[in-house]
Amino acid sequence: MRVVGFLLWVLVAAVLLWPLVQRGRRAARVRERVPDHELVKDPVCQTYVVRSRAVRRTAGGQLRYFCSRDCARRFLAS
Repeated sequence: MRVVGFLLWVLVAAVLLWPLVQRGRRAARVRERVPDHELVKDPVCQTYVVRSRAVRRTAGGQLRYFCSRDCARRFLAS
């Protein structure tokens, strides 16, 4: 009977603590992200663009940022 009571107590504690664990994991992932307002350099025309407004393309397994679709097309065509 004591084992059942102990298991029930552990189950209740796990259910109550689980949201706190998940919140901590989400907060850690958010801290790892790079801010969207960071400037990135366009490899074609060498201008700097705000990351959140840049055109994104993957080339050679690497994510690249461009100031416009035209620059992205020129880069991928070369």
